[in-house]
Amino acid sequence: MAIIIQSYLETLPMLLLCSVILYYYYNLTQRWKRSSLPTTWPVVGKLPALLQNSYRLHDYGTEVLKESGGTFQYKGPWFANMDMVITCDPANVHYILTKNFSNYPKGPDFRKIFDVLGDGIFNADSELWEAHRKITLSVIRHLNFQTLLETAVRDKLEEGLLPILETCAKTGSLLDLQEIFQRFTFDNISKVLLDHDPGSLYMDLPYIPCEKAFSDTAEALLHRHLLPESCWKLQKWLGIGHEKKLSKAADAFEQFICPCISLKQEKRNKTTEETGFDGLTAFMEAYKRINTRQDAKLFMKDIMLNLIFAGRDSMSTALSWLFLLIARNPQVEDKIREEIATKLDTMQGQHLSHFINVQESHKLIYLHGALCETLRLYPSVALEHKAPAKADILPSGLRIDANTKLVLSFYSMGRMESIWGDDCLEFKPERWISEQGSIKHEPSFKFPAFHAGPRTCVGKEMAMIQMKMVAASIVYNYHIQVAEGHPISPSDSVINLLSK
Repeated sequence: MAIIIQSYLETLPMLLLCSVILYYYYNLTQRWKRSSLPTTWPVVGKLPALLQNSYRLHDYGTEVLKESGGTFQYKGPWFANMDMVITCDPANVHYILTKNFSNYPKGPDFRKIFDVLGDGIFNADSELWEAHRKITLSVIRHLNFQTLLETAVRDKLEEGLLPILETCAKTGSLLDLQEIFQRFTFDNISKVLLDHDPGSLYMDLPYIPCEKAFSDTAEALLHRHLLPESCWKLQKWLGIGHEKKLSKAADAFEQFICPCISLKQEKRNKTTEETGFDGLTAFMEAYKRINTRQDAKLFMKDIMLNLIFAGRDSMSTALSWLFLLIARNPQVEDKIREEIATKLDTMQGQHLSHFINVQESHKLIYLHGALCETLRLYPSVALEHKAPAKADILPSGLRIDANTKLVLSFYSMGRMESIWGDDCLEFKPERWISEQGSIKHEPSFKFPAFHAGPRTCVGKEMAMIQMKMVAASIVYNYHIQVAEGHPISPSDSVINLLSK
């Protein structure tokens, strides 16, 4: 009997430890079943949940924000400087982007992450940002710029995009539509801003280093958002992984843009005669009055790179999601085609691109609603980063210290019942049309696809016009179907349309 009691006493601590482990394991698994909120672990914080859901970050973040009432504090590993506040609360968004705008600049980490963009509008703050914005607005609102844009879109539709779609329609071959849109927008914006068509949108889809560099850059910048700074800086020092691709991309940008600037400058120096309007000359003339830097060409390269990135990346992503949603909602496609037939003076047997223009695009109310609905569900820029210069209290009641990393989840905002109603996950272009049949405008802090406040996208109207011209031309002439069993993974943009 004594031996039995002694044996029991010796094993009691182990039994108690096992019981505690089983108890906490059971409660933890039950919590996982009933809650999306990540567990905070010693040392690594909430990182395990982030890694576990890395393949669905936007949707997982939305689930967490819904359970958290719209604002959530993320704690990363203590050694990684990954702590941040994530919010999709419209009151917070309005406060950060508009009401207390001056206290929320880019923050100390922004320029380090986006160093490849140099001194362009995206990285700029204060006086330089104000100069960028003022000049960009003055150029893109010029009547000749609007004409240039319209001509470039129509030419690229007729000479590049529609012939490729026509060939695919006849042969029944598959097409990566997002790649086609990326090439289309790259050629188009390069023609408008640099007076040079790189010709990436041809039947054989030629390899253009600069065009490929934009995708590599987007991937690398997104990678920098997910990794501790020390990790991606080590990759940069070793010249490996995404950082190696980013370095090559930076070289490709310079080799593509700088020769265009030099050629334009040479032509300007050789003649004093008045020439036709072009975007590059307009920007060079505007910046000449404020640019005092010795490396003027590199400064202009940064300016053009930022604008090309904006004109290429966001629109191609939005158009890709639009056609996926249209393919899944054939009744929307029918209504868009019906609107084109009834509101535009179309001619049987002709491509719509022959007669659609800026003025005609304004008549397409339902298509406008479909684009807004697409951007609500799939904003081209899903997240926006900010950091308060001084400690502050958000409208939600959360106190934040200076330089706290703030992430505004625009993706989650479009999926909140509290903002858009119980049908927020449905694709309903009618949501954007008033009872009088006109476009219904929503406040930017509710629909921040084009940002909000002083940094509201200066190219919003320009982007909508281009997307309507492209989408209408395709819907009118073709029926897009999603390949059965093919994975859908349109990439997000890390650059917003001239919003910065």
